[in-house]
Amino acid sequence: MVRRQWHGVSLRFAAPLIGLLLLLAIWALGGWVLTQSPQGTAFAGFAPRPTFVSLARMIANGSLWQAFVPSIRRIGLGLAFAILIGAPVGVLVGHSAIFRQLTHVPFQLLRMISPLAWMPIAILAFPTWEGAIVFLIAAASVWPIIFATANGLQKLDPDWFKLAKNLGARPWNLLTIVILPAILQDILVGIRLALGVAWIVLVPAEYLGVTSGLGYAINDARDTLEYDRLAAFIVAIGVIGFALDGILLLLIRRVRWNSSS
Repeated sequence: MVRRQWHGVSLRFAAPLIGLLLLLAIWALGGWVLTQSPQGTAFAGFAPRPTFVSLARMIANGSLWQAFVPSIRRIGLGLAFAILIGAPVGVLVGHSAIFRQLTHVPFQLLRMISPLAWMPIAILAFPTWEGAIVFLIAAASVWPIIFATANGLQKLDPDWFKLAKNLGARPWNLLTIVILPAILQDILVGIRLALGVAWIVLVPAEYLGVTSGLGYAINDARDTLEYDRLAAFIVAIGVIGFALDGILLLLIRRVRWNSSS
């Protein structure tokens, strides 16, 4: 029994490590292939060694932190607006059949539009580049929150609402005592999905007229042909996004609610 548990724990940690080593090996092979042709030598900075040297230098001189802070602020604001809009709308979609039928086609049409397609409208509608970027992030991330919230609410047993009303619960009591605790995990799942979408939209959105952020840093590294720095920012974006996703995953796992709680 102990041996089986030890094997399970070893596999749990060994499998991701092996996968990461395979990824690094493929990356190193790609870097080696680039250096074998005259046309590819200019892009040798994409190889692992110069990338990690540049990343260490960026961490040491603080340039990575300077790029990270504006980006995480924009992500936070965009997600905050998406949650403030998406969670209440999701509750309406999940709770009201009429509202759900009324909004199904419009929501599906809007959801299928690439958030970056709104970029010209965002530039015209907002007086600052910051506002336009936050709008694009919110427009991208609101849909997972709406649909995850609605899906969580539709899974609830209708008898819970009848019982709560028979006990004298008012609409506000239903929302705070029954609905929100029951669908909190679903909302967090929606926020996790929204974070993934927002993180993808962030970089091209920061190609707009701002002079800060991870997207701007990548664009600047490309323009100055500093491919090691460009690759370092790409690695940093992946690691930061992975860490943020991990934090939300921990929150989701900690939120356990059922009718016996």
